[in-house]
Amino acid sequence: MSDAGVLKSAILLMSIGEEEAAEVLKFLGPKEVQKIGTAMAALENITHEQIRDALQEFRAESEVRTTLGMGGDSYIRSMLIKALGNDKAGNLIDRILQGGDTSGIESLKWMDSSSVAELIKNEHPQIIATILVHLDYDQASEIMGSFVERLRNDVMLRIATLDAIQPHALRELNDVLGKLLSGGEHVKKSAKGGVKAAAEILNYMGGAVESSVMGNIKSFDEDLAQKIQDEMFVFEDINKVDDRGIQLLLREVQSESLIVALKGASPELRDKVFKNMSQRAAEMLRDDLEAKGPVRVSEVEAEQKEMLKVVRRLADEGQIVLGGKGGDEGFL
Repeated sequence: MSDAGVLKSAILLMSIGEEEAAEVLKFLGPKEVQKIGTAMAALENITHEQIRDALQEFRAESEVRTTLGMGGDSYIRSMLIKALGNDKAGNLIDRILQGGDTSGIESLKWMDSSSVAELIKNEHPQIIATILVHLDYDQASEIMGSFVERLRNDVMLRIATLDAIQPHALRELNDVLGKLLSGGEHVKKSAKGGVKAAAEILNYMGGAVESSVMGNIKSFDEDLAQKIQDEMFVFEDINKVDDRGIQLLLREVQSESLIVALKGASPELRDKVFKNMSQRAAEMLRDDLEAKGPVRVSEVEAEQKEMLKVVRRLADEGQIVLGGKGGDEGFL
């Protein structure tokens, strides 16, 4: 959800009343609630025009959508059981409706990363790996950042080599979290973890931490490290995004954030950004970059990570296509 979308959502929810807004929030995930809640708390001096625009956009959007697909999981489950019976439908339902055996872990997504890290850091690394692959990659990355280096390296290696989660692992997860993840003897394997998950988590780390983890994996299995590296998408890989994708990205990024992020960019990437701006905007950006004093690498990496989050969201929405591949304190 873009910053503009978050603002419009906040205005809409503040306009419809407390009870109605609460009902809407029940259907949102933890990140969405946090973003919209923060925007609602920050609202001030909202004009009648902004309220009207938000309401009109919501009305236009709602008129082109239907209720088809809402509550689809329960409909599909009921239909398959009626058609095939409980036993035959069980396996098919689990394959179609992924994630049904991880409901207990949803509570962790509402917790701050440091609290989750404190909760699980003393568990077996295999259990920690199993938990982290069920979380969003940026949250998993923050949790990993709270671990000591030895544990972090061990857990990442286990994530990278994790193929399918066995029923007994889910039962251990149940013991750790005190939540019932799945019922009975019909627990199926959950296709989580692997090279892709490891690469996604590492994408959010960056810097010395990423280098340390990758170095450990490489010492264990050089081929595995290369596979992870090939799956990673780092800031310089934005150079592989086509011009239309760059233009979409620039619409989503604040100018000050862009300036800081580009302080650590190659001349090639800077030129690509300039090329996809108007001549006047490009000249202003060049001037701002030259006028900007030294910036800590940690600040540059933080802004680059925020830009990468936007890139990944646009990719998930199908608006841009990513290439793929796979940053220490100082000044740039």
